[in-house]
Amino acid sequence: MRYAIDGSVKITTTLRFDVVIVGAGLAGLYTALNVEAHRSCCILAKEEIDVSNSWLAQGGIAAAVAVDDNPTFHYEDTLTAGAGLCDRDAVNVLVNEGPKEITRLVSQGVPFDLDEAGDLSITREGGHHKNRVLHAGGDATGRETVKALSHIVAKRPNITFCAHTCFYDILLSETGVVTGAIVTRDGEFVLIETRNIVIATGGIGQVYLNSTNPSVATGDGIAAAMRAGASVKNLEFIQFHPTGLWSPTPESRVFLISEAVRGDGGLLKNTKGERFMVGQHELAELAPRDIVARGIVRELEKSGEDHAFVDITAEDAEFLEHRFPTIWGECLSRGIDISKEWIPVCPVQHYLMGGVRTDLWGRTDIPGLYACGEAAYTGVHGANRLASNSMLECLVFGRRAAEDISRNPAVEPGSAVLPALPSREDSGLDFGAVRRRIQELMSEYGYVIRTTTGLTYALGEVRAALAALEKCAPRDVDYLETLNVAMVAEAILTAALARPESVGSHYMEA
Repeated sequence: MRYAIDGSVKITTTLRFDVVIVGAGLAGLYTALNVEAHRSCCILAKEEIDVSNSWLAQGGIAAAVAVDDNPTFHYEDTLTAGAGLCDRDAVNVLVNEGPKEITRLVSQGVPFDLDEAGDLSITREGGHHKNRVLHAGGDATGRETVKALSHIVAKRPNITFCAHTCFYDILLSETGVVTGAIVTRDGEFVLIETRNIVIATGGIGQVYLNSTNPSVATGDGIAAAMRAGASVKNLEFIQFHPTGLWSPTPESRVFLISEAVRGDGGLLKNTKGERFMVGQHELAELAPRDIVARGIVRELEKSGEDHAFVDITAEDAEFLEHRFPTIWGECLSRGIDISKEWIPVCPVQHYLMGGVRTDLWGRTDIPGLYACGEAAYTGVHGANRLASNSMLECLVFGRRAAEDISRNPAVEPGSAVLPALPSREDSGLDFGAVRRRIQELMSEYGYVIRTTTGLTYALGEVRAALAALEKCAPRDVDYLETLNVAMVAEAILTAALARPESVGSHYMEA
C-alpha cells in the first residue's frame, strides 16, 4: 500500500517549510533547535508537547561524564547489552559525542539533579558497570528536558509548532526525492511542501495491549516511511520493560517503575519473598532488561501469579519521596507506600530497538527523508537497548540530522503533486475492534517469549486485517492509526520469523 489517503482527499491548505519534523519529543525538539536559524522549520505533534515517550521518560540520560568513566567503558557496556548486533561506528559516535550534548543541555537550562557538593548527580542502571546516568527532577528526566527545550523552541522565530496535527503520507518526486507531506489538522487535509522530512515519531507501543507508551504511539512515522519505500531494520527487537506497575484492571498506558529503583537497591522478589534473579546473571536485578523480563515471565509461569514485586523498603520515605517523586506519588495514589510495601510489577512493552534504517547522519535511503530517536534504526541498540541510551541517541543523532540538512544548499521547496488515486469504499469496519484484535495477537504471540507456530498464526491474522484495512476509505484518524498499527505489527512478525535464533530481546522457544 503506497498511500493512506485516497482519491476522495481534498486539500484545503498548502504550506511551505524548509524542514518538517514529525514528532515533538526530545528527538524532534533537539533536531529543530539545531536547524540553521535562517531555515523555516515546522514541528508536527499529534497532541500537545506533553504527550510523548520523551515526556514520560523517568530513567535518565547515559553519558560518560564521571571522573572514573570514559567513552570506551560506555562503548563496551552498550555492545554487551546489544548482544553483538550493534553498529560499532554508531555506538562510537554516540558515546564520544554524548558528553558534549550533556554540556549543551546544561547550558540550555535543563535542571539536572545535583549532589551535596553541587556537582551533577550520577547514578547507575541495568547493564552499566559505571555510574553514568544523569537525572532531572528525580525520576522526571524526560519531562524536565522536554520542558526546558520547548521553552527555547517557542522563542525561535524560524520554528512553527503545529499541535493536533496528524501525519498521513510522504510525497516524492518522479525521481524518488522528498517533495512534501500530507497531514490533517482540524479535520481538514493540508499539503506541506518541503524538501526535508525528519521522522521523530517515537515508538510503537499501541501495537500491544500493555505498554508504557502514550496513546499516540501508533508507529505513524515508521508506517508512512514504509509506504514511501524506506527501508526498516530490526523491528523484531522490542524491549519489554521488566517492571511496569501491575494493575488489577486494564490501563491505556502502564505506569513505569524505573530501572533506577533497582539501581538504588530495589530487589525483585516473588510472592514468597524470594529473590529469583540471583544466580541467573552476575548483575542479578541489574542484568540487561531482556534477561530480567524473561526471568520474571519464567517465575510467573512457575508460580501461576500475574505479577512479581520490587522491594525498595530498605530505604526510608524521605529518601524515596525525594529520589523518586513521580513513582512515590503514583504508588501512593494507588494505596502503595513503597517505603513499607513491595511494588507489584510485570513486564510490558516499552521500547523499539529497530526502526527506519538510517546512516550516521540520520539519512534514510530516500533523499530528503531523515529519521531519529526511537523511530529510527541507527544501529546503536543492537538486539537490546542499554538503559538510558535512548535519550542520548535522540540528542546525538537529532543534532547530526540537523547538521546534515544544514550542509545542503537552502533551496526553496518546489511544488508537491498530490497523486491521482482511486477512491476507496467506506466498509463500515469497526477500527477499534480491529486494533484490539491485533493488540491481543501481538501480546500473546509477539511477547517476551516467542514460538514459530505462534508468530506464524499471528502473522496470518494480522495480514487478513491489513488486507481489509487497505480497502477502506481514510475517513478519520482512527482509521489511520489502525492501519499503521497493522502495518507495523505485520513488519514485526515478519522480521521475528526471519530470525529463528534467539538473541537479545528476541527470544525464540521451540
